[in-house]
Amino acid sequence: MSKAAETSVALNIAVLTISDSRHSGNDTSGDYLATSAQEAGHRCVQRMICPDDIYRIRSVISQWVVDDGIQVILSNGSTGHGKSAARAIVPLLDNQIAGFGELFRHLSFLEIGSSSLQSDAFAGSANGTLIFCMPGSTGACRTAWEGILRDQLDSSHRPCNFGSGFRSPK
Repeated sequence: MSKAAETSVALNIAVLTISDSRHSGNDTSGDYLATSAQEAGHRCVQRMICPDDIYRIRSVISQWVVDDGIQVILSNGSTGHGKSAARAIVPLLDNQIAGFGELFRHLSFLEIGSSSLQSDAFAGSANGTLIFCMPGSTGACRTAWEGILRDQLDSSHRPCNFGSGFRSPK
C-alpha cells in the first residue's frame, strides 16, 4: 500500500499541564499540544491542569491509563532538575522509552545549548497508554511535537511509529 493510500489512525489524546501557576487562561503549552494534536487528525479527549504535587499527578495519570478512551497522554511541566513529574510518573510505567528523552535533549540542545541538560523529559507506557512528559515552556512543547511526536504518533510515518499500534477508537 502506498503512503498516499494509507489512512492515519486518529488517536485519543489527553493533555496534562503540571503547574502551580498555570490556569485555563494562560496554559499556552497545553493549548499548543491540544491544538497540534487536533491539527494532526487526533482527538484531544481530556485536558487538565494539575498542581505540581506527586500524589495529585499520580492520581490523574492513574485515572487516565485505566480509561479505555485514552491512548496517549501528553504531559508538560515539572520536568526540570529536581521537579516532580519523573518522581510521580516513572513508578507507574510498565516500560520506558529511553530514546524520547535523549532525542528531546538533543533537539533542545540545538536550540538552547547546554541548558537542555536540565530537562528530565521522558516517555513510557502504562497499561497500553503511551505517556510523553516534556518541559512546560511552549517552545519546548513545540520542539517535542515538531521534532518527535507529530511523526511518531502518525501511523503512516515510516519506517516506524508508535501510532500504528492502535486501532481507531470508536
